[in-house]
Amino acid sequence: MKLNNITDIDAFFKVIDSCKGKVEMVSNEGDRINLKSKLSQYFSMAKIFSDGTINELEIVAYEPDDINKLINFMVRG
Repeated sequence: MKLNNITDIDAFFKVIDSCKGKVEMVSNEGDRINLKSKLSQYFSMAKIFSDGTINELEIVAYEPDDINKLINFMVRG
């Protein structure tokens, strides 16, 4: 799924951390990066956003409840 215009990065990572299953970011090259890893979060986010906004991010979540959490985050945002 693609997420757009994420402005509250802290809230976004709280949602990711609350997910039960794997949540992966998909790079432009097709690599999958584990977003539940703190090291991956810092490394990945440093490369993909400037000015405090993530314009577009493709992620994969495997658990239906996790997908719902991410959708709810985007709807509220």
